[in-house]
Amino acid sequence: MTDRRSFFKMAGISAASLLAGCGWDGGESVKPALLSISRLNDWVGEHLLYSPGRIAKNYDPSRRSAGLPAYFISDTVPMLQDPTAWRLSVGGLVRTPLSLTLDDIKRMPSVTYTVKHHCVEGWSAIATWTGVPVSAIARQSGMTASAHYIDFQSFDAGYSNGWDLASAMHPQTILAYAMNDRLLGPDHGAPLRLYSPTKLGYKMTKYLTAMNFTAERPGGYWEDQGYPWFGGL
Repeated sequence: MTDRRSFFKMAGISAASLLAGCGWDGGESVKPALLSISRLNDWVGEHLLYSPGRIAKNYDPSRRSAGLPAYFISDTVPMLQDPTAWRLSVGGLVRTPLSLTLDDIKRMPSVTYTVKHHCVEGWSAIATWTGVPVSAIARQSGMTASAHYIDFQSFDAGYSNGWDLASAMHPQTILAYAMNDRLLGPDHGAPLRLYSPTKLGYKMTKYLTAMNFTAERPGGYWEDQGYPWFGGL
C-alpha cells in the first residue's frame, strides 16, 4: 500500500525541500514548485490515501523514545505570563461558542495512547499522549452542518493550522494536555496542543488558543508558504 511519504518520493520531492515543516523554509526559490506539487499531494492524500477508519498502531509504553525534539517558531520558548488566565476559545460555525479552562478540558472523558510521531524531516519517535478528542469539543459546541474545516490558532508567534473535518473528527485526533504521563511542558506546547498520529508533526498546532469551525479551507503557517496542506501519513 502506498503511504503519504512514499507518494512524496514518487512526486519527486526531495528530502531537503520538505525540511520546512521542522524549521527550514527552503527559501523563496522553492515555493512556486512546492505550491504546485502540494496541491496535487493534498488531493491524493485527502481523497485517495486517507482512511477515517484507519487507527495508528498503539505501542507498549516501554517502547517510548528517550525524548521528542521541541519545535516552535518564536524566538524563545512560548510561555504564558499568567497560566490561570488561559482559555481555549471555540467558535465559528457552532451553536454554542465555548471558552474552556484547562480544568474544564481535563474533566472531560480522555483518551490515552502511545504512538509513533513522524516529522516531515524523516525522523520518528514514540510517546504517550493524553487528551480530549476534538470530536467531543465539536459535539459540546454544537458544530453546524455548514462546518467543513477547523482553524487552529496559537500563541506561538501566530502559528496556525487548518484541518479538514474528517481528519479532525478521527478518533485519535485529540487536544492533548499530557505527554508521557505528565502535563505538557512549555517546550512541547503547554498548556494544550493538537495531536494525531495520522498527521505529520507540523500539522499539530501547539500552544493552542482557539479552534474555529469554518466553511472555507483555512491556511496555515507552513502551508501558506507552499507546503502540503493535508499533511497526512
